Amino acid sequence: MESRISFSNRSLKEQRLSVTGSKSETNRLLILQALYPSLQILNSSESDDSKVLTAALRLQDSNIDVHHAGTAMRFLASYLSIQEGKEFILTGSQRMQQRPIGVLVNALRALGASIEYTAAEGFPPLKIIGKKLLKSALSIQADVSSQYISSLMLVASSLANGLTINLKGHITSVPYIKMTLSLLKSIGVEGSFSGQTIRIEPLLEIVPTSVTVESDWSSASYFYSLVALSKDASITLSSYKQNSRQGDAALASVFEQLGVVTTFDQQLNTIQLISSEKQLPSAIKLDLINTPDLAQTIAVCCFGLGIACDLTGLHTLKI
Repeated sequence: MESRISFSNRSLKEQRLSVTGSKSETNRLLILQALYPSLQILNSSESDDSKVLTAALRLQDSNIDVHHAGTAMRFLASYLSIQEGKEFILTGSQRMQQRPIGVLVNALRALGASIEYTAAEGFPPLKIIGKKLLKSALSIQADVSSQYISSLMLVASSLANGLTINLKGHITSVPYIKMTLSLLKSIGVEGSFSGQTIRIEPLLEIVPTSVTVESDWSSASYFYSLVALSKDASITLSSYKQNSRQGDAALASVFEQLGVVTTFDQQLNTIQLISSEKQLPSAIKLDLINTPDLAQTIAVCCFGLGIACDLTGLHTLKI
């Protein structure tokens, strides 16, 4: 059955587009910049989440509302916990107040953080009184959300003795943990991730440095779907690297199954997406344990192509 979408009034041949920086990289770097002001961030994300986080870090108000920004909620919980002598209420939208954060709060409390729930136990809003955290080791459940782990890693180097994180259970979204470690190392922080253990060494100051954020692979997924749903399309996107830090770079291999060929130009840091004439499968099965954010785009694209899809590894999406 032919079910591809036809773009009769707008050509998708030889389109060239620039995509804003990765939200995941930007939000991690914003926390690091707040801890180490000599860090300069280039090609920052223009996403709502990054704008909310930027505003919260600049204003340092006692009442911080992150609206729908889940990453900002999780990263700020750790960052605000180490702001000695300051008191905050960290809240968000009604939906945000239904998203659990107890695993992270328990981990921070294990380090000595002062955090209370102002409404439902285990959910925002949070009352946080910043203090010096003296403990340097904790255990955390690793099969819930990698953002809890990244949140702790981002503030770890500012602790007097660094931090050792022991991960319990199957580790979710490993590429995001590796991204956090890679960004820490890019500014001079020493750390390791081996087996079920993460170790981040303390660092008081960094050498003034700049980090250029790669364009967002999650955002690229929508252009991949446009090409997949078109009979004859070619879109070039910048700025992307073949050896990306982002787990969602798996898009290239995933969408190859859906008829999109990806060509990397390493000199220009671009990717060209071209629709192919290959025979498409009647069904695909994917484990998205490392790339859950791609699930919705893949599901809709498969529907448009008339392809059945079986997507697993999506247990984190509910939070």
